[in-house]
Amino acid sequence: MSTAHQGAQQTDDAGPGPSRAPFAIGLASFTSSVDRFAVSPLLVFLAVDLGVSLAQSVAVAGVYFLAYGFTQPVWGMLSDRYGRLRVMRLALVGAGLAGAASALAPGLGTLILLRGLTGMFFGGVIPTAITFIGDTVPGHHRQSALADNMAATAVGTALATAVAGVVGSTLGWRVMFALPVLLAAACLVALRPLAEPERAAGRGLWVSLARTLSHGWMLAIIALAFVEGAVVLGLLTLLAPALQDQGLDAATAGLSVAAYGAATLVASRLVKPLARRWPAHRLIALGGLGMVAGYAAVAQQVTIGTVVFAAAGLGWTWALMHTALQSWATVVLPQLRGTAVSLFAAALFAGSSVGALVAGPVASAGHWAVLFGVTAAVGGLVAVLAYALRRAYHRRHGH
Repeated sequence: MSTAHQGAQQTDDAGPGPSRAPFAIGLASFTSSVDRFAVSPLLVFLAVDLGVSLAQSVAVAGVYFLAYGFTQPVWGMLSDRYGRLRVMRLALVGAGLAGAASALAPGLGTLILLRGLTGMFFGGVIPTAITFIGDTVPGHHRQSALADNMAATAVGTALATAVAGVVGSTLGWRVMFALPVLLAAACLVALRPLAEPERAAGRGLWVSLARTLSHGWMLAIIALAFVEGAVVLGLLTLLAPALQDQGLDAATAGLSVAAYGAATLVASRLVKPLARRWPAHRLIALGGLGMVAGYAAVAQQVTIGTVVFAAAGLGWTWALMHTALQSWATVVLPQLRGTAVSLFAAALFAGSSVGALVAGPVASAGHWAVLFGVTAAVGGLVAVLAYALRRAYHRRHGH
């Protein structure tokens, strides 16, 4: 690595700075999370209202998630070139307009198109928020600030899944799609006082992408994010079906998995004191233990207790291990931080999709012990590899 690059990284982590991100950044992440997780609970209601089958209405969520995940590298490259706040404001304006239009959509085809546009715009918010934190919060406070941002997204996730069903059944799915529009408007107002953080001179979009993908450490982080997405997010979606396969109703299964959100919130509060005492690789190891223990428990027997334990363990992993990897992604290429973080996020979403697809046939056959046992082993390997690589990076670069 060149001396100039090392100097850039040292400057990035040195000196005074805020210990947390502005409220507006957390509010924007919260809003994006609310809109993303409000979709699934509304599918039954919009299917009935529009006179289509549930299978057809699922396309509303599918197109949204695809647009949300796979446009993130574009948003990252745009933020490197044109600025973090400028891109975030553009994303929020676009999401607000598309969200308002989707709340008025006359039919399924129009709704699918408009929800895809909404997902595309909201997909630019959280990676840009993470990049903003990387630009403005010094390295010794960064993981704590990222944990705060994660707590905001976790609250958004929990509220959306809890409120969307109630609003959909009482006021209608159109009202629920309109609520994030109001939140997006509030975000734009809250962002007005913020100044654009300093960053390196903008480069061409393809140059940024090529430089990021040619960096060895960044490739390693992207690969870790992909596998983490598969074993954490991809398999998390199968915990509730595993309980339902044992004869439990959907409501009980869903509430059991809700321990994930609660554990994420609680564990995110522990990141700040732990990050002051321990280097990032130790937090990765500690976070990985929750994932391995959780999957090992549910591999032994699928019960409400083991599923709650597994979901809580994954929340613990998400708060500790994931924020450590996320923080690492903001450090390696400070000149191309937006591109790097967005590729990290895209790899995470891609991994979650691949994990669910690979595990689907095993789950359909009811081989839960094999599925969760193998996942525990793979998760352990990922945690060990992430620990070793982060430790090697720390020894070589000093942060």
